[in-house]
Amino acid sequence: MKSILITGGAGFIGANFVPYFIEKYTDYRLINLDKLTYAGNLENLSEIPSDHPRYEFVEGDICDRALVQKLFEVHDIQGVIHFAAESHVDNSITGPEAFIQTNVNGTFTLIDVARNYWMESPFQYKEAYKDARFHHISTDEVYGTLGAEGLFTEETPYAPNSPYSASKASSDMIVRSYHHTYGMNVVTTNCSNNYGPKQHDEKLIPVIIRKALNQESIPIYGDGKNIRDWLYVMDHCKGIDLVYHKGVSGETYNIGGRNERDNLYIVHTICELLDGRKPLSEGSYKQFITFVKDRPGHDRRYAIDATKLENDLGWEAEENFESGIKKTVDWYLEKYMALVK
Repeated sequence: MKSILITGGAGFIGANFVPYFIEKYTDYRLINLDKLTYAGNLENLSEIPSDHPRYEFVEGDICDRALVQKLFEVHDIQGVIHFAAESHVDNSITGPEAFIQTNVNGTFTLIDVARNYWMESPFQYKEAYKDARFHHISTDEVYGTLGAEGLFTEETPYAPNSPYSASKASSDMIVRSYHHTYGMNVVTTNCSNNYGPKQHDEKLIPVIIRKALNQESIPIYGDGKNIRDWLYVMDHCKGIDLVYHKGVSGETYNIGGRNERDNLYIVHTICELLDGRKPLSEGSYKQFITFVKDRPGHDRRYAIDATKLENDLGWEAEENFESGIKKTVDWYLEKYMALVK
């Protein structure tokens, strides 16, 4: 039985990944380390029984070196899949320090503990850990912004434009350096905007659904023409699984949905779905759309070229935006209906 440390497994992507991963791989024991900040919620993991023989939850901080070392020693950790991060861009603008602490210092603590536990010396793994791997989950925001055309590839120069993306770019570089300096078996994945069940209420799609159902103003930044490449969360989870097991050590793989949509399209699509599923007595949910002042440093367009992952490892997104958003709206309808005024 191989023990794998999952960090941030009570957050949005992690809480979708953990149940999928533990069901698929019966020879893995998962240790889920999560600080349970505002973005972590154990209810997101309710489908895993509390007495599951191959799962343990640990509340704690990835910056706590003594705790991380203890987890490696007690559970004999032989792999790390590192989701834990501060990720809300607006919060990084008002309070950037937490992003540096968690995303930069936390990543350093994790990978440095792993290096000391797994390796005898640079480029020399202990025999028992010769297959141990550190998988770092990152974001397309490290690449900055795009014009009207073009896509981010794994060779796109980094140009982060917010404290959040700068902290993730820094963590990416730390992981890269541990491969080149120490010969660590690392892989990094940079994903586009995720959506789907279990996302935190502050994110765009849950905000639209919740505000609409409450018949409140639905805030859309600027002119609503900011474009993102939308990736359904389970497609992302399957891509992570593939890279963790099949990716080439030291390589980066971009995971994107090939679903470029601007925020106006997102809000209109969701309102139309709600009009059909939970119609108002009069009018459309679109009447609640409100344009608000744009946030500082708001990147205009992101879009990922996932060709490397598709061609080298055979990954393919199973959901397009239109199919994925229907599943997403249905999940949040069930969640929010009890909260509707």
